[in-house]
Amino acid sequence: MGPAVVTPYAVTVDAGIRDLLDADHLLHRMAAELDLPEDTFGCTHLVRDDRPRVVVSLSLPARPFPDSVRERLAEHGAVLPGLPDAAGRAVLYPGVSALTGTTTVAELLAGSAIDRVTVLGTPGPPAPKTRVVTREHVRPQWQGGELVLAATPALGGALVPFEAPDPTPCCADH
Repeated sequence: MGPAVVTPYAVTVDAGIRDLLDADHLLHRMAAELDLPEDTFGCTHLVRDDRPRVVVSLSLPARPFPDSVRERLAEHGAVLPGLPDAAGRAVLYPGVSALTGTTTVAELLAGSAIDRVTVLGTPGPPAPKTRVVTREHVRPQWQGGELVLAATPALGGALVPFEAPDPTPCCADH
């Protein structure tokens, strides 16, 4: 984990979660309970210390969270000011609800907060008309201040987000 990023527009919630999918569910639950605005960013962050876990952050681009929201977040865990690092994995972000089915790279970039798409194993960006099969699970990561979606090639020249919505646990067949 990198250095904490102090901003009045962000909070981190440490609920002691050890699993990414549980952290995703917590973010969705908090967004629903608090009726968070569409421009909210909700991210997961891996904490690798003597107590490895996943913390979640919520941030708004240009305004602080009201104290009433901070108080309600405390029902889910310890609330800390700012972001734990600058490299969160975005679960909630502007436009995410529209990223369903198949879209193109151009549509994905135009309709969401994602700044860039990269394809693993290729040197350059994909063509704007390249199809992206979202699998309703698009988890970009913050890299150098940009929200970047890592994708992999799929059948028929399409792309899929690198992170699978239903990953097979390690050693599942043993």
